[in-house]
Amino acid sequence: MYNPQLNKHGELQHLLTLEGLPASIITRILDTAASFVSVSDREVKKVPLMRGKSVFNLFFENSTRTRTTFEIASTRLSADVINLNISASSASKGESLLDTIDNLSAMHADMFVVRHAQSGAPYLIAKHLVETGQDHVHVVNAGDGRHAHPTQGLLDMYTIRHYKKDFHNLTVAIVGDILHSRVARSDIHGLTTLGVPEVRAIGPRTLLPSSLEQMGLRVFNDMNEGLKGVDVIIMLRLQNERMTGALLPSAQEYFKSYGLTPERLALAKPDAIVMHPGPMNRGVEIDSAVADGAQAVILPQVTFGIAVRMAVMSMLASA
Repeated sequence: MYNPQLNKHGELQHLLTLEGLPASIITRILDTAASFVSVSDREVKKVPLMRGKSVFNLFFENSTRTRTTFEIASTRLSADVINLNISASSASKGESLLDTIDNLSAMHADMFVVRHAQSGAPYLIAKHLVETGQDHVHVVNAGDGRHAHPTQGLLDMYTIRHYKKDFHNLTVAIVGDILHSRVARSDIHGLTTLGVPEVRAIGPRTLLPSSLEQMGLRVFNDMNEGLKGVDVIIMLRLQNERMTGALLPSAQEYFKSYGLTPERLALAKPDAIVMHPGPMNRGVEIDSAVADGAQAVILPQVTFGIAVRMAVMSMLASA
């Protein structure tokens, strides 16, 4: 079956989504990322694997954390990094997305890191590059609409593997606004592809897609029931900017029912880890005592994110 993310040799050509990506490639990305992390897990090595290559960060949607980690990752690979200020660029003057891509490609771009509010925008760019004979340029999806955020999914997989060693005996709970979350979709595809036997979705009915059970997830509307005996808890940020209409009574009511408190964390296994893609809304999704507690691995996630993005970009550059 044709996969637009792979070249004719089966190598990674673009990273657009974890859906349909072979487990062997996901594992290779995680293994490559591990080679960039120092023994102390506190630092990420600098390597010259992309010296002379140009990486363009195209963020059509606001981001601080993701853009910064991509920028750091590119710099650690010795690439030249260009951050395009979209609001001050020709895109705000009516130039089409693909016109922008063509002009930047003419400036000898080797890679585009794209965040866009519209689902499918990175696919459109990748397809256009092939059709115009520019298939030496690679595309990394840094988040598109509600659809996918594959590097966040990969860093979450890396974090789980780092602390739990194996995927095949885990119960993982994803908690919160799954309906609007591209991170949740990428996590679900990553977890199921890597063989996690039980993935749970926990949240209010208004924030859970109806397709979750068909995707093989166990669905819980009761937080206490859903957290019993889990190994990993992935808390999601409330996606207020993507919500339409009143799907929740209030942030305070949400915290009462679905906020992760020390009492609720105690329902999980004693060695359960707590994750969050950030930025956190303390007192809405997660209690500060949990966010700053011994079981939280939220800050290591950020460090691992640099290594994972380095792995993706170096593999694309060598394809």
